[in-house]
Amino acid sequence: MTSPDIHVLPAHVARLIAAGEVVSRPLDVVRELVDNALDAGATRLEVEVDGGGLRLVRVRDNGGGIPAGSVGLAPLRHATSKLSPQARSVEGVTTLGFRGEALWAAAQAGELHVVSRPAAQVGACEVLAQGEDVQVARASAPAGTTVTVRNLFARLPGRLRTQAPAASEMREVTALLGRYVLHHPGLHWRLTVDGEVRLTHAPSDHRGAVASVYGPLSANRVLAVSGEGVRGVVSRPELTRARRDRMHVSVNGRPVLAPPELERAVIEGFGELLPAGVAPLCVLDVTVAPEDHNPNVHPAKQVVALADLPGVAARVRAAVAAALSAHPLARALPELRPASEPAPAPGHAAFPALTLLGVYQELYLLAQGEGDLWVVDAHAAHERALFEHLTRTLGAGPPAELPEPELLHLTPEQLARLHERGPELQGWGLTLEDFGAGLARLRTLPAALAPLNVPRLHEQIVECALGDGPDPRRDVLARLACAPALKAGMLDLGRGQAVLDALSACEHPWACPHGRPTVLRLGERDLAHAFGRRGARDVPRGRDAAPTGGPGVSGS
Repeated sequence: MTSPDIHVLPAHVARLIAAGEVVSRPLDVVRELVDNALDAGATRLEVEVDGGGLRLVRVRDNGGGIPAGSVGLAPLRHATSKLSPQARSVEGVTTLGFRGEALWAAAQAGELHVVSRPAAQVGACEVLAQGEDVQVARASAPAGTTVTVRNLFARLPGRLRTQAPAASEMREVTALLGRYVLHHPGLHWRLTVDGEVRLTHAPSDHRGAVASVYGPLSANRVLAVSGEGVRGVVSRPELTRARRDRMHVSVNGRPVLAPPELERAVIEGFGELLPAGVAPLCVLDVTVAPEDHNPNVHPAKQVVALADLPGVAARVRAAVAAALSAHPLARALPELRPASEPAPAPGHAAFPALTLLGVYQELYLLAQGEGDLWVVDAHAAHERALFEHLTRTLGAGPPAELPEPELLHLTPEQLARLHERGPELQGWGLTLEDFGAGLARLRTLPAALAPLNVPRLHEQIVECALGDGPDPRRDVLARLACAPALKAGMLDLGRGQAVLDALSACEHPWACPHGRPTVLRLGERDLAHAFGRRGARDVPRGRDAAPTGGPGVSGS
């Protein structure tokens, strides 16, 4: 191939290539117009989509409107009211939109129609824009702004042919509007698709938004989160998913793809309450100083850069942990009532005093407390008690010297982690030295771990300490707490009472270190309903008593 000459494309060809850099699909139009409506201070937003968004996208709001003197500038490229002309204004963006490209891109890719009126202005203005042709006229309309984009990509056949099917696009538009509802729950929202209302929401709090998007059963199983720069809700430990698709984060009001560090912070906030491999539902609004984030690193502004991501992650982790610690987290026994009727909770988070009633299958304890029947997994409960005992005593005394240092084979990954974590391990009494040739020399053990009667004690400690988990200390103690915990066939009434006493003294009694529940509870009213009883026994007590923590709080 010969070297081609370089030439500058004529303007009309360049426009055909560039049109849609901001608007490449109907979803982009919806996002940009909703951002504009929110920036205008709207409290009511109505979104209408026809033909998968290719035929029509309309967003109507009751926001501040565009003054008559500026409305003709709205469809021009880089015309915006959200940034000052000074370059430094880009470093402190306080709005969702700011580039001044949304309406221009919509006019390049389709037919743009804007009708707007500020509340104090007499009469509205109407703008028709297609390509570079802009026409302004007077009109009559209520206060606010209505933006309509028709025949998207009709003049760009190549782009039109590559659009997703209408059903797929509408699924993503509905999901996008759901995210805006979750992060802006105090507004009126309505989405209409091909004349059918798909999503409505009346002003409420984050729990009400979860009810609008995911249904009342999910809303009844979320807890309020409130911390430094972090607000929202997080689900109770029993409401989890195998994927992280319901972990939603906004930064300064902008729904974003959550950085992995923030998703990990949420999961770490649960501690041992979540089993491995699952994720909770959460809606978290993160607030940072405008100069501490950059929303201009992604064409669709779905990714933001944070100046202090570790600090934000620490605040998220602390807020989630505080929300969970403030509520009772005992899970319900399998429902005896219809599953659609949620069970309310006791109004405090303290673990109750339990009276042992008996032992079932030499593994489960039946106990009574707060008027309810409790079933305790003795192994999980004993494991939790041992884990907290080891956590308290680790590093309390001088490390135990091995009579003879032990040589252990390590993989290359384990050797790399040894060099990274060596000082940390030695800080809690584990002295492990690189001996060369893929070997490590174990010289001391933490005094709390040395006397444990656990098979392959040294190998298990080193394996967990040099594993790929983010918290080697917790991994070691969780592994060592499991082995000596009571197993099936080892339980009697005497040991059962000791397990209950130890569990009641735990700081986090609701789950074992691996995330399995330690206790389940069943209210007497459930039993009465299941047996068809009515009358004096059909009285709300214990788990069935009216909650004191506010409407919609579930204790099951």
